Amino acid sequence: MASEKIILGIDPGTTIMGFGLISVKDKQMQFLQMNELQLKKYDNHYVKLKLIFERTLELIDTFHPDEMAIEAPFFGKNVQSMLKLGRAQGVAMAAGLSREIPITEYLPKKIKMAITGNGNASKEQVAKMLQSLLNLKTLPKNLDATDGLAAAVCHFYNQGKITVGKNYTGWSAFVKQNEDRVKK
Repeated sequence: MASEKIILGIDPGTTIMGFGLISVKDKQMQFLQMNELQLKKYDNHYVKLKLIFERTLELIDTFHPDEMAIEAPFFGKNVQSMLKLGRAQGVAMAAGLSREIPITEYLPKKIKMAITGNGNASKEQVAKMLQSLLNLKTLPKNLDATDGLAAAVCHFYNQGKITVGKNYTGWSAFVKQNEDRVKK
């Protein structure tokens, strides 16, 4: 019996959230969809978080992914930006966890390395490699969508390997791996 699964990849952001979906059948990837959620027009940060949560749930309920890959926030100098990005990632993860979808985080360099062989590749290089790998006719104007797709493809390439990312299979797994963050 052929095993088939769907992987949802998310590049979280409070300006643009990119996402992509691939299906895997008989160890072969097939492109399903990529797009982005535009959040620039909203001034309220909490409204943006609500929209990220709702869009992620909508993707889950429409495509029924078996696994979710999400780009982990990178460490920047602006603490406020990091906090907002972490919140965006958190609500996307909460949507997946609420549907009991296993989640794996990948650092941006790990995603770039998996796709291009270069952890310092540009967004354009990642997009072009994805275009070649998945036979995409065109690329989106904003490359946040290809970043989300890259997370899904990275997850496919890392199947069965020990990853540096964190895996969560549900709320209980998240709590167990983050006991220091839980108030008792």
